[in-house]
Amino acid sequence: MLCWAPRHNDKPFKPKLERRREPALAQQTMHLLEPLSASTPERPRRRGTAATAALAALAAAALSLSACGQDADSAQKSPSSTPPASPEEQVESDAGEVAAPAPRLALTYDGGIQVLDALTLELVADLPLDGFNRLNPAGDQRHVFVSTAGGFKLLDTGVYAVAHGDHAHYYAAAPVLEDGIVVAAETPGHVVAHDDLTSLFDDATGHVTILEADDLDVVTREYDSPAAHHGVAVALPDGQLVVTQGTSEERTGIVVLDASGAQVAESADCPNVHGEAVAAEEAVAFGCQGGALIYAEGAVAFASAPAPEGRISTIAANESSPVALANYSLTGSEAPATSVALIDTAAKAVRTLDLGTPYTNFTVTDEGVGLVLGADGKLHVIDLAAAAETASYQVIDPFEVPAEWQQPRPRVLMVAGMAYVTDTAGQAIHIVDPATGEIWKSGAVSVVPNEVVGVSGEGAGEHDHAEGEDHEDEDHEDE
Repeated sequence: MLCWAPRHNDKPFKPKLERRREPALAQQTMHLLEPLSASTPERPRRRGTAATAALAALAAAALSLSACGQDADSAQKSPSSTPPASPEEQVESDAGEVAAPAPRLALTYDGGIQVLDALTLELVADLPLDGFNRLNPAGDQRHVFVSTAGGFKLLDTGVYAVAHGDHAHYYAAAPVLEDGIVVAAETPGHVVAHDDLTSLFDDATGHVTILEADDLDVVTREYDSPAAHHGVAVALPDGQLVVTQGTSEERTGIVVLDASGAQVAESADCPNVHGEAVAAEEAVAFGCQGGALIYAEGAVAFASAPAPEGRISTIAANESSPVALANYSLTGSEAPATSVALIDTAAKAVRTLDLGTPYTNFTVTDEGVGLVLGADGKLHVIDLAAAAETASYQVIDPFEVPAEWQQPRPRVLMVAGMAYVTDTAGQAIHIVDPATGEIWKSGAVSVVPNEVVGVSGEGAGEHDHAEGEDHEDEDHEDE
């Protein structure tokens, strides 16, 4: 529950959130993460790529605690005795130290949320939660916002890092789905985590709440849209706020506000605006009917799609590349979309690439490579700059893309340099080296997975990978 004074349009202030933890987890089936030395994942057969080496390094680090010389058993039983650098970095009493970052996955199913160890794919916690729930990275590589009835709940995955001089200590605890609503919203919508700021949008009111990613108790800014709509907001590090504009009947474009709330740019040339992503040089791209809207270097530009009936509604990007990856469909066509769009935020241009298969979702790696999960069960690798497919890897069996966006479907996401592919029909998750297609590890899950996100456990300041869907996502009114 939030504790703040009555809000004023775009008036920044920093009240604290009341945060309540469930004192007991009797209704939550779980087990704590075992010391990594007790469950070191098998090494991949090929280790020539940076992605595979990065994940293998996490497993190898489990053999000993570096930096402070503690053995793994004693470290797991109690936090480090070395005083942290500041009160904000105090180790929590229920956390045990682990040898290396302990990434975790959170996935939804019909009836709750499961948290998995991202290295072993073993179950860490099963947290009951009724209703259709959506997962959103909170931006600190530890917490996940859960869009549910009444607003946004907070899932603490239990993994984090504490800086200590020239190194860090890593900790793992039992995941906790915090009691009550952390940020109230009549219709919780998009959550955007970017550059240590996390923006939450309430579709029913048009209200935007912006939090500090490394201290989710702190509300840094609020904004009330002129009219309620299914929208999204992006807070930039220079204090600018980019927000969609529209009504419940029509969405038209974006407005850009500076730190004081003054308008610095706007555009109403983006019909059905939906979906966003931040590419290199803080360029923000939005999907439109007929193309994409790009805000960069203080100016807004419209990049036309190859066809006026072409529509972009979901975008993924990484700050390593000026080119964003997006879905691409033709308004009025009943045929499943098989093409993706490549939005060049520097050249202000849109190109398309036909993959020859429908797809469910896509992401962009830290190296600026696009990954698309096709209905053919393959992971399609895209050179974004060249708008070309460079490889495809069979990961799961072919499947039909569900007609309804809320139905479970296979997905791909990036965590700790590796691609994770969920298999709804096979109730499994596969860890894939995106550079070679090698399936590094596979694990069964006890539920049919739907949405999935990952956290690295390495603290705020990292880029949260944005995954995109080949459908209108929450854009219900257009379906």
